[in-house]
Amino acid sequence: MNIRNFAIIAHIDHGKSTLADRIMEMTATITKREASDQLLDSMAVEQAHGVTVKSRTVRNIYHADDGQEYEFNLIDTPGHVDFNYEVEKSLSAAEGAILLVDATQGVQAQTVANYRLARQAGIVVLPVVNKVDSASADVDRTENQIRTMFPELKNSPILPISAKTGLGVHDVLEAIVHRLPAPTANDQLPLKALVFDSEYDAFQGVIAYVRVFEGVLSAQTNLTLMANALSFNTKEIGILTPNRLAQTQLHAGDVGYVITGVKDPQLVRVGDTLTETQHPTNTALPGYAPAQSMVFAGIYPQDDYSALKDAINKLALNDPSLHVANAVSDALGPGFYCGFLGIFHLQIIKERLHDEYGVDVIVTAPNVTYRVTQNNGTGDLLTVTNPQHFPDFNKIEHVEEPRMRIELTTPAALLNDVMRLANQHKGEFVDMANQDDLVVLTYTIPLAEIAYSFFNELKSLTHGYASLSTRFDGYAPADVVRVDVQINYARVDALTFVTYRSDVADQTQELVHKLKYVVPRRLYPMPVQAIVEGKSIARVDIPPLRKNAAVNGESHSISKKQQLLRRQNSNKRAAAHSDIELPQEVFDAILTIES
Repeated sequence: MNIRNFAIIAHIDHGKSTLADRIMEMTATITKREASDQLLDSMAVEQAHGVTVKSRTVRNIYHADDGQEYEFNLIDTPGHVDFNYEVEKSLSAAEGAILLVDATQGVQAQTVANYRLARQAGIVVLPVVNKVDSASADVDRTENQIRTMFPELKNSPILPISAKTGLGVHDVLEAIVHRLPAPTANDQLPLKALVFDSEYDAFQGVIAYVRVFEGVLSAQTNLTLMANALSFNTKEIGILTPNRLAQTQLHAGDVGYVITGVKDPQLVRVGDTLTETQHPTNTALPGYAPAQSMVFAGIYPQDDYSALKDAINKLALNDPSLHVANAVSDALGPGFYCGFLGIFHLQIIKERLHDEYGVDVIVTAPNVTYRVTQNNGTGDLLTVTNPQHFPDFNKIEHVEEPRMRIELTTPAALLNDVMRLANQHKGEFVDMANQDDLVVLTYTIPLAEIAYSFFNELKSLTHGYASLSTRFDGYAPADVVRVDVQINYARVDALTFVTYRSDVADQTQELVHKLKYVVPRRLYPMPVQAIVEGKSIARVDIPPLRKNAAVNGESHSISKKQQLLRRQNSNKRAAAHSDIELPQEVFDAILTIES
């Protein structure tokens, strides 16, 4: 079978999308006129950040040196740590993967993490070193790192290329033919296809991206999604080149799309098995474990709630790792409480809402999940994802927080600085190992400490040369408290957050002083207080927005000043309790405190 299904996996900014561009050009999938940098990174947010956020599939036809024609189904995957779930989905639809390593950077954290995902998926890995024509490239060191850190590749030929210029890419295409396996498939069996991705179209409904493992998928056929027992007639099937191209059939081993016509995004689940209604397969494919959210935040509309609701539901279809629940805030009104894979994932969702749907939102401060054991005699365990639901201190026996096991890969010269950073974020040292001229530090660290800015601080401290990989390491006891923020004596629920008791005094003093300058002022002074366990531990007054009528030339009138203040305060404080305006700058103030 002359089919090769493969993904490109690498650390962020190692050249995956550029290599995908060269492969499409050299297989004549796109013309010179159609070519553009990072063609598969079609979303505005991907082009703005220069990273791949969502996996993309494209079929290429390659005329090999042996005179035969091969069908290459290429899947370009993300490289950022937050989007491992996209990589895992893509690898389940492939038999091989190109492991791309930047010769100027060497093996980095996501290189290792993505390689492990490929090994777990049981697929063949083809090592390739990119950017060999760069002045700062160290090809020998990079090849030595690959052979040292991945013993399974010790005897594998490593291909040197420059994806930017096309140098060596022909050798990669030949290696795909001869070193990556063809799919083992049978057209005679009942249809069994994996839904490995999907998107929503306002006119055509859910469009499912599928990999056919067994049987033949034909157009205008009645199909069933096995998880929900949902049946539908196919509106159209086809392949991606990279645009959709209709076909009459997809055979075993092929990768393509199915326009389902289903209008409810929740009914089509990524990881589901697609089969024929009349002749179904007996067993479903394993599918995927649900993505586990690591960071939670509230998303509220600045204007139109219904527009946000439509947009967030469509995003949740295109991004199955985004978890959404309805929420209502006293200060911000109706909105959604969402779970994200990480802080960068949150940023991407916010930008996509603005760029793709024209919806401007207010995002509350991110937080993590806590497990609270209550002292009500039953030992009930309460899982808290929203700090507003964190119990009062007199109802708590103890609290557990999520911890992560992290691996920090850094040049030896920066070892002390990186260890100091980990210690500042309450990291507990576990192990240290040497890999060539790199040092790998292992720590356990609270998720709350690395959820917001730890990765950015690490990159800044090491000038981009260090890398970070993380995995969940269970829950551990933590001494944390809930901080309630009151503005004008009214609790603002959307500003509630949870922090460590040892940090609360410094954080709250800094917070109230920041809020003094970002909360919109009124015609009278408004106190801002941070309340912990029923006590106000930090307070500042927001100055009034008023004309100083007490000054007349060089003379000062005490009576005029008192009269003005009485007039301003009259009947306004009580009415203002439920009328506090909260621009995004207010929540940004909490972010800068917690970072």
